[in-house]
Amino acid sequence: MNLIEELRWRGMLQDMMPGTEEQLQKEMTSAYIGFDPTAESLHIGSLVPILLLVHLQKAGHKPLALVGGATGMVGDPSFKAEERKMLDLDTLAKNVAGIRAQLESFLDFDPAKPNAAEMVNNFDWFQHISFLDFIRDTGKHITVNYMMAKDSVKKRLEGDNGMSFTEFTYQLIQGYDFYHLYTTKNCKLQMGGSDQWGNIVTGTELIRRKAGGEAFAFTCPLIKKADGTKFGKTEQGTVWLDAKRTSPYMFYQFWFNTSDADAESYIKIFTFLGKEEIDSLIAQHKEAPHLRILQKRLAEEVTTFIHGRENYEFAVKASSILFNNNTAEVLASLSEDQLLDVMNGVPQHEIAAADLQAGKDIVSLLAESGIFPSKGEARKTVQGGGVSINKKKATGIDQVISSVDLLNGKYLLVQKGKTNYYLVKTV
Repeated sequence: MNLIEELRWRGMLQDMMPGTEEQLQKEMTSAYIGFDPTAESLHIGSLVPILLLVHLQKAGHKPLALVGGATGMVGDPSFKAEERKMLDLDTLAKNVAGIRAQLESFLDFDPAKPNAAEMVNNFDWFQHISFLDFIRDTGKHITVNYMMAKDSVKKRLEGDNGMSFTEFTYQLIQGYDFYHLYTTKNCKLQMGGSDQWGNIVTGTELIRRKAGGEAFAFTCPLIKKADGTKFGKTEQGTVWLDAKRTSPYMFYQFWFNTSDADAESYIKIFTFLGKEEIDSLIAQHKEAPHLRILQKRLAEEVTTFIHGRENYEFAVKASSILFNNNTAEVLASLSEDQLLDVMNGVPQHEIAAADLQAGKDIVSLLAESGIFPSKGEARKTVQGGGVSINKKKATGIDQVISSVDLLNGKYLLVQKGKTNYYLVKTV
């Protein structure tokens, strides 16, 4: 597999240093990407670098995942408007451990294989280097003129807040990471997002000047949404890879709800499906966009890759609750956390738990919980067959709802018409 050709047709290649493709075709090459430990979990903005490492390993090369325990203390200023809050050692250690655990589930770390993935933490080498040693042995090889010529630095210097010396040194520190991995692990390639190009080439320059060696680099485009809004953000906030922060159901929904234009590019970038299959899916989708063929397959592939087949299948089942009929059994099988997850955004109402102990007629329940403005309107809708409780059609105005009907001992799902849902909670 020609890695560069693969990434090019997928739309995952932007800048590339001359000789990079030839190097990758010549021999097994060690390459690295850095991950910023700003949180205990990676988010979907980190998916592209993860996928780059997976593609690299599939092509027979050796991936190195660098977690920036040292650079995380400084914060990458590239194209950022202001300086980032610095993290303490305990928080950094916790974040690094969380990220390490996640990366180990995506890459093959089997030491018996020649291209086994490795995790490295730049705190391991920077903790032994004094400031004076660094400016004497490394700083002298890169001029201030060279550092200031970078677009990422220029933009900050032109801004209102300027740039601290701490942030200014970031590209030199990241450059040293590449130099260190080059000299200790024969790492000849660095990959990253296009916003990292300036930092990456500082590393290749340091290797040339300090070690007399040759190193290579390429970047991928930053992912954007067709409508111009930021990728990876929803009304609920960031979409995380950790199931505790973003549930598999919500993760699935993010991909399922992508626009047609985004789905066409995302299915190339975020899945491992081949070109012929993707071209076929795109053609099928264009013939019947309402079937959302691309979105369904995209959501299936990415959710399965991150959370496994079982969680994907649950997400599909859970999604059917609000959109399909005859899902009462699925609804009853959900845990409280899963139920609240699926009902995220559904209007919630309350009713006294004591009222349901002896049972309450459905009309009173609907009016007193506030779902209907009056008993008259509730009665009329029930008689017209327009109300379901827990996905079962109401039998009539004499139906009694009691505590035995509660989901997880405290909830009722009320459906009014085809698309209006309300979650009633007992208090």
